[in-house]
Amino acid sequence: MNQSSCAHALAAAQRLGLDRLDAQLLLLHALGKPPSGRSWLLAHDTDELAPGVIALFGALSLRRAEGEPLAYIVGTKEFFGLPLQVDKRVLVPRPDTETLVEWSLEVLKAQGTALQVLDLGTGSGAIALAIAHSLKAAGREAQVTAVDASADALDVARENAQRLDLAVAFIESSWLQAVDGCFHLIASNPPYIASADLHLAALTHEPLQALTAGADGLDDIRRIIQQAPGHLLPGSWLLLEHGYDQAGQVRELLLRQGFLQVGSRYDLAGIERCSGGQRPA
Repeated sequence: MNQSSCAHALAAAQRLGLDRLDAQLLLLHALGKPPSGRSWLLAHDTDELAPGVIALFGALSLRRAEGEPLAYIVGTKEFFGLPLQVDKRVLVPRPDTETLVEWSLEVLKAQGTALQVLDLGTGSGAIALAIAHSLKAAGREAQVTAVDASADALDVARENAQRLDLAVAFIESSWLQAVDGCFHLIASNPPYIASADLHLAALTHEPLQALTAGADGLDDIRRIIQQAPGHLLPGSWLLLEHGYDQAGQVRELLLRQGFLQVGSRYDLAGIERCSGGQRPA
């Protein structure tokens, strides 16, 4: 085998512990090719790589082997069909969160015109931008507002909105503290990992403040549920993403706060990933 071929480089990355897909995506990135080019790698597996490409791919592979998320290394992550720029200022958007977007769009179908939508803890802007893009494509008039307590995260979200040509307003605020007005929908993927959770050991590259929320992981969810009724229009919805084992607790918090039609939705793995309820009309 050519010791500087695509196939040799991919084999070397797999010996470092990378799975084949990650290795392929990193090699495409080093070659300046899009993620959709995996078939090109298969057709050119014996092609000789330039020394600069080999060196760059080796450095990228080491970062991935040390646990850095692939999205941070390549600088992008697709979410709900949208290419988002991400870095260490924000969490990497997860496919499970698309469940929250799908539910959000479903409840908005029953709302009127001139929709007011709020995304709390927007991070990269994933939820707000996915909703804004979908409503725009459907020809529905909407004002989508994205909130985050991190100015750095808002910078990332703004850049994504500008690049995608989506009109989203941004507010720096600790949850609803600096937010005025009422909304047809408040959606949020807040921190929900318990501060002592062993899973945090695998997430050391991502911002801790966007992951943990007290001893049981529910501190921020409690705060949002308490504050939300004052910012929801009659008959409007609050939808929340939460941990794999928190659905029952979140439903109970919603019921205690007077929400109606309280329920949960399952993610792609069949886990109750989101819960929500409707403010009485």
